[in-house]
Amino acid sequence: MDKFQKLHGIAAPMPLVNIDTDMIIPKVFLKTIKRSGLGVNLFDEMRYDRQGNEIPDFVLNKPQYRNAEILVAGDNFGCGSSREHAPWAIADFGIKCVISTSFADIFFNNCFKNGILPIVLPQEQVDILMADAEKGANARMTVDLESQEITTSDGVVIPFEVDAFKKHCLLNGLDDIGLTLEKQASIESFEAKATTQRPWV
Repeated sequence: MDKFQKLHGIAAPMPLVNIDTDMIIPKVFLKTIKRSGLGVNLFDEMRYDRQGNEIPDFVLNKPQYRNAEILVAGDNFGCGSSREHAPWAIADFGIKCVISTSFADIFFNNCFKNGILPIVLPQEQVDILMADAEKGANARMTVDLESQEITTSDGVVIPFEVDAFKKHCLLNGLDDIGLTLEKQASIESFEAKATTQRPWV
């Protein structure tokens, strides 16, 4: 998993509330078990019409937001079913940080496991970031995980909270497998000893 330390990028405004995981990645795309390739279908039913043509008014289809790396969203983002394909699709599109007033618990935790930083802020602070995002591609935000601060294009600094363990994992690019491999020497030592003491196992 890529390390997340400091992100300076375009923020896309998506003020809709209750964006559920079926809106993020519709169930028709859940057949794959690969983490890659889902970005093209992120928000599929909002991004494309029934003929597969882009809907120009959708925020991520607008030229200024096609390379967005930050999403400023409405309340209760990621609600609905617990599909991990949702953060897979977000990450594959290139979005590394989602900011909202609240997230569904399972989606929130799945973000950290897939290299995405979900940030919870009070409504008044989300409103500031939403307004900044609406300025377009020239208004880039900075998200500094180490200092736990978001800086708007105008220099407004907004602090945020993050769980210390989840922060450690993101800063060091550690998913569940990476955390296990940190203990590789101890695991190999245990296995060697077990083989000697219980060769019949």
